Amino acid sequence: MNDNGGPNVFLTGAPALTGAAQLRYVPDLDAAKVKVPLGNRYEHFEASAETTHVDDRELRVFVWTHSTYVAE
Repeated sequence: MNDNGGPNVFLTGAPALTGAAQLRYVPDLDAAKVKVPLGNRYEHFEASAETTHVDDRELRVFVWTHSTYVAE
């Protein structure tokens, strides 16, 4: 499902991520968690058993759990 680094996961639930920003490539689809940098913080997601179809691609769904801020 790699397709040369094309999106293979769909991130849902994060207030600040919408549209194309929700589509990401994760090298390890067996990962239980994903951390995405966004400005001065990280958005954290956990894997779900769900999949969704976007543009004829089956993407694994990761659900937002919380944000953490980068220490200065």
